[in-house]
Amino acid sequence: MIRVLLSGLLVGMMGVGCLAQGTVGAKSYPVPTYLGDPATLGVGIQRTMTLLATSTPAHRNTVRVLFYGQSITEQDWWREVAADLKRRFPNANLIVENRALGGFSSQRLVKTAESDLYAFQPDLMIFHVYGAHTDYADIIRRTRERTTAEVMIQTDHVTKDEDLTEETHPAKLHPDGKIWNSFMNYLWLPDLARKYGCALVDQRNIWKRYLTENHLHASELLKDGVHQNAFGNYLMAEIVKAYLVRRPEVTIDPMNCATVKTLAVGKEIESKGETLTTAFDGNRVDVILSGDAEATAEVRIDGKRPSEFAEFYGFTRALSTPGGKWPVILKLSSAERPLVEDWTMRVKRDAADPKRYSFALSGSKTGEDGAGASDQRFVSRSGRVVIDPADWDVEFALSLPGIKPVPEEFMVRWSVAPHFVDLLTVPPPGDVTIEPVVTLAQGLPVGHHTLEIMGAGVRGIRAVRVYKRPVAEVAGAVR
Repeated sequence: MIRVLLSGLLVGMMGVGCLAQGTVGAKSYPVPTYLGDPATLGVGIQRTMTLLATSTPAHRNTVRVLFYGQSITEQDWWREVAADLKRRFPNANLIVENRALGGFSSQRLVKTAESDLYAFQPDLMIFHVYGAHTDYADIIRRTRERTTAEVMIQTDHVTKDEDLTEETHPAKLHPDGKIWNSFMNYLWLPDLARKYGCALVDQRNIWKRYLTENHLHASELLKDGVHQNAFGNYLMAEIVKAYLVRRPEVTIDPMNCATVKTLAVGKEIESKGETLTTAFDGNRVDVILSGDAEATAEVRIDGKRPSEFAEFYGFTRALSTPGGKWPVILKLSSAERPLVEDWTMRVKRDAADPKRYSFALSGSKTGEDGAGASDQRFVSRSGRVVIDPADWDVEFALSLPGIKPVPEEFMVRWSVAPHFVDLLTVPPPGDVTIEPVVTLAQGLPVGHHTLEIMGAGVRGIRAVRVYKRPVAEVAGAVR
């Protein structure tokens, strides 16, 4: 079941009083008196907030923040949230990206997350999407299975005045579509946040209170019935900013907690000459460097070079020319271990069936690698590219940037990105205030592993950092 109406349309902890004004650019808006229950603010994101709050000029913690979703997340409110984090935590080394895809509901994002989300390995994901509740849950589950990201789920903002009196009692809510928004916001999303230990930002109830206190109609914060105007962006940003706080009563060592362990060389790990060996249980392993002279070392995981693991390769978005940022193939996979290379596909629209496409594929290292059609499962000659018919999305992806009709012929390109290092290079120090970290591998299979590093570069390793997913993979889950 999907939120049909909305999906179709989408192709400081407290204020100082209703009369106070918040200013954005040349406009002023009533400052909200309520931004959520103070007891709930910051819950579920304290590793991220501790990394931010404990950054100093001499030691700038790197914090990766990803905004993900669809067009609601593309609106300008996210820029103010990012700017606010940088203002409040100027010493942090913040890496902030917005990879939202307007028009892509959960049914599509559950596939594009393969290239957009898991590969980014965020410390914090700020998330909102409309669409099927089951696919929404799969995105959250897989994020918790495959990353150590803290996840901030946002409930839906208010889009019509009738929302103010909607049913909210969980016992009366069911996924039958009759009162879909109530079901999602007052039953499914709260249960999902509890199940996976996510933060839940209650946009919906805060918007209701704000509209009521300020005698506003829902439409006054919107530009088209769904998307926020400048006023709506102001309120959404204020709500998210208020949640991004460190809780003073919570004590956490962000580098040694339930999901992250830092093993110091000479303490938790012993190196012998130019060899370092340690056992670990995690899905990502980094090294923290300290060397001041350039040297190298070979990396082995479970006795193999990281490049020998098919799981350590990722595909970027499959984008067309002409086109936009929306992938025309939602998900790519492989039957054999990929190579790090660029791929080009020449696509032709079928004259008899305009929704069927024929294509020929070539890799920058593999070379010509076969031809196929969009209505059949394709496995390239090398086995390095697999495309399922259900993952073709040409017409919709091209309609979003306004390309209609689909061209008779177009090009699709993507790359294979390595999420591993075979040969570790210990470089001279750069910015000494930022911890010099190299990810050796991410996307490790479930289970215990052995890391071995051999060579002169071992002497420049200060510690090994292991990231362990908070949720074990569900048997049979599609990766």
